[in-house]
Order: sequence, then C-alpha cells, then structure tokens
Amino acid sequence: MPLNYLESIKKHFNQYKSLGDKTLEQLDEENLFWQYNDASNSIAIIIQHLWGNMLSRWTNFFTEDGEKEWRERDQEFEKVIKTKEELILKWDAGWECLFAAIDSLTDKDLDRIIYIRKEPLSVVDAVNRQLAHYSYHVGQIVYLGKMQLNERWLSLSIAKGNSKEFNDKMMS
Repeated sequence: MPLNYLESIKKHFNQYKSLGDKTLEQLDEENLFWQYNDASNSIAIIIQHLWGNMLSRWTNFFTEDGEKEWRERDQEFEKVIKTKEELILKWDAGWECLFAAIDSLTDKDLDRIIYIRKEPLSVVDAVNRQLAHYSYHVGQIVYLGKMQLNERWLSLSIAKGNSKEFNDKMMS
C-alpha cells in the first residue's frame, strides 16, 4: 500500500466536508428543510443520515461492528432536527468522529479486517466504501442547495463559463 494512502484519504474526506460546509454557509434554515416531494430527502435528513452513519461506522472502529446496535437508521430519515444550529452540530460531530478514527490509523492497520453488518472488510475497503458513500450524499446536498438558490448560488468549483480563465491561471 502506498505510504501516502492515509494522507490521501484525509485530503479527500476534507474536500467533501468543505463542499458541504460551503453549501451550508449559503443556505438558510428554510432551504435546509425543504423537500422536493415526500419521497425525497431534505438536506437536513441527508445530514442526519450521514451523522448516524459516521458515528456508527467510526466509533470503536476496530473493536465493534460498524453497524452499532444503538444506531436507529430508520429514524435518520424522519424530520428530527429542527434548527440550522442543531444540524451543523450533528454535521460537525459526525466528521469529528470520522477524523478521530482516521487520525488513529497507521499504515500497519490498512490490511486489518473490520466488520460492517458482519461483513469482513479490510480497513482500506471500509474506508473507501465510506468515502464513496459520503461523497454521494455530499453531492446531493450541493445539488439541492444549488437547485434552491438558482442564480444566487456561489459556485464551489469552476464557475460556469470560466474554464479557460481558470485553466490559464492554473497553467501560468
């Protein structure tokens, strides 16, 4: 395994957290709880789910199954959180749990086996699985924010129509 895997994975998790943070900064409370329809999730519900998943997966990473008995996954998809402040506290708590676990890993841990729902996974597979899961949901958060703010949306990457300017700046 490349020696920089742990640095790389921390960088990628931080990038997705940053995208979420920058989206949350642009939105008011109404935006966070808005749902397209009853079958869809609001940003608040997606964050509740991420929070529950992160606490379950990363707490006692090596000593307990990643699907904790105390987790109430179905409740993560109910309207539980009521304020933006509470939502951001959950968002941050989930990421803090994740980064504490990642920071505790060493290169020697990468081939160890952990379990999620009794399925054996190498640490690398488990970490990659969570990176894919979280990036999927952060993408949903960004999309919902962009959809609601429309022309008021502040781009989180290369603004539409600015590719050449951005590339020129990067290449100089």
